[in-house]
Amino acid sequence: MIKYVVRRLLQSLIVIWGVTLLTFLTLHLAGDPTYLYVSERSSEEEVAEVRARLGFDKPLYEQYAIFVWNMAQGDFGNSLKARRPALDVVLERLPATLELTIFAMVFSTLLGIPIGILAATQRGTLWDGGIMMFALLGQSVPNFWLGIMLIMYVGLNVPGIPISGHVPLLNPLLAGDVGTFLTNFPEALRFMLMPGITVSLFSLARNARMTRSAMLEVLSADYVRTARAKGLSERAVVLFHALRNALIPVVTILGLQFGFLLGGVVVVETVFSWPGVGRLVFNSINQRDIPVVQTSVFIFSLTFVVLNLIVDLLYLRLDPRIRYD
Repeated sequence: MIKYVVRRLLQSLIVIWGVTLLTFLTLHLAGDPTYLYVSERSSEEEVAEVRARLGFDKPLYEQYAIFVWNMAQGDFGNSLKARRPALDVVLERLPATLELTIFAMVFSTLLGIPIGILAATQRGTLWDGGIMMFALLGQSVPNFWLGIMLIMYVGLNVPGIPISGHVPLLNPLLAGDVGTFLTNFPEALRFMLMPGITVSLFSLARNARMTRSAMLEVLSADYVRTARAKGLSERAVVLFHALRNALIPVVTILGLQFGFLLGGVVVVETVFSWPGVGRLVFNSINQRDIPVVQTSVFIFSLTFVVLNLIVDLLYLRLDPRIRYD
């Protein structure tokens, strides 16, 4: 296990290095970044002075080494718009994105797995057909279109369901203010409902399809037939014998899914004016605020790599037959 963790950590470092390299090259392939830090009326002498001060006059390999060294110390540069550290700007928006991602993750998991189990146990019935049709539509509908439709036909017609706004949850919780967290919780869920459903629909549909497929494979296994032959109820067979083994591929999807949800809320946050990192990245791209974009990409990549490692380690807990050699 220790050797496996060390090997995966080394692989993760290579992935992070690749992300930093691609981010750095993208910045320079887009043109001389010096012009992002000066006004259009700056003279050539002023541009040259800024270029030298920022180190953009150095060879590319030397600039990259400085970039990696500063990043390793938590220095991602200053936001061109906010005029303060880009890392601080991103971390201020991160709790709102995590709230939306966690809501979507919980919603898609708590609903997707049970309806996938229902579809598998009712194979060939109307229940199965209806659930699979829903899963197909859920994976086909673009989330930006769904968000707009929810705003038009639900948010504007159903009282009490807001179409924009945000009530903080993680910030008071991280600050240790449990009272404010509990007070804000019902109101925060109300604001989170429509963007959360929009983000989670694709994941919900995929969870249902994956659970159904895994359950159908496990339900035909010999040990399941043996459990039935022992006189166990169908509920006990499904929940305590089949589901545990069927969850292994599902957990794989869930681990990757959190990373995809975290990085895929850009459009949804923009549609619903959600003050998260996704909306920040969208605005920063339009404003060419490169340090903020770089910082956001790095944080999302790091989160994705860490989640992959956690999922791999969960395999051993779910299936003791798995060994990491």
